[in-house]
Amino acid sequence: MIGERAVQRLSSTRGFAKVAPHVVPVLDRAVHRLTRGRVLPSARMLPGAILTSTGARSGLARRTPLACMPEEGGRSWILVGSNFGRADHPAWTHNLLAHPDAGIDWKGTEIPVRARLLRGEERARAWRSVLTFWPPYATYQRRVARELRVFRLTRRPS
Repeated sequence: MIGERAVQRLSSTRGFAKVAPHVVPVLDRAVHRLTRGRVLPSARMLPGAILTSTGARSGLARRTPLACMPEEGGRSWILVGSNFGRADHPAWTHNLLAHPDAGIDWKGTEIPVRARLLRGEERARAWRSVLTFWPPYATYQRRVARELRVFRLTRRPS
């Protein structure tokens, strides 16, 4: 699809990496709130969810719109801490490392999840799937010295 390739090229640029972190999450949160969870603008490009994590230092609830790769028909999700290819790990990854029990708003339904940082061969398998799913992640990884954190979120009992 030409439109998808154009979006992937645009999202791989350094200019996008500078602007998007300030625009995309704000727009996503506002529209998601105004539509009572029915619309997440960035999900028009690839699947997205709102992650509710506990702040690593503050202990406060933090809501972050994120791209995600659903697995197993929506029983688990892969999240990549790309931070749009910026140098630092995104704050939400620190939050999940400190407090792995979280929630996601997936298609308007709040689901309790447990996050697990993937390592070794499990990460390598997920990373290959992620690159097939959204190739710009490879550009983000090449742009930074850190290894992008990859998490698997699985449903937990309510």
